[in-house]
Amino acid sequence: MALPDACLVLDYALVRMTKLVDNLVVDAARMRANLDATRGLVFSQAVLLALVEGGMSRDDAYRIVQRNAMAAWDEAAPLADLLATDAECTLTPETLAACFSLERFLHATGVVFDRLAPVELG
Repeated sequence: MALPDACLVLDYALVRMTKLVDNLVVDAARMRANLDATRGLVFSQAVLLALVEGGMSRDDAYRIVQRNAMAAWDEAAPLADLLATDAECTLTPETLAACFSLERFLHATGVVFDRLAPVELG
């Protein structure tokens, strides 16, 4: 009894999702504005991980990132600028810049789109 109901719910969900994806409009400028509005806070995890990779304890790295993230939010200042001037942040300018690169999130987009490519039935 549950299996037919589950199939109906799945069909409904797939139809709704297909309509959503087919009508999806991506506004790259708006997406960039949303990222910029965070003042770089979306990159804080990358900074934390880079500090830990560099030999810092997780607690110390967390304290540095959290302190600067709170200051970025309170002072409306870019997190990257605050970290660059923080004496306790031991990251090189290159490593810090890499933490704030959008490429970190986009490197696997080719794989994702390849998986979404229509499968030919034959």
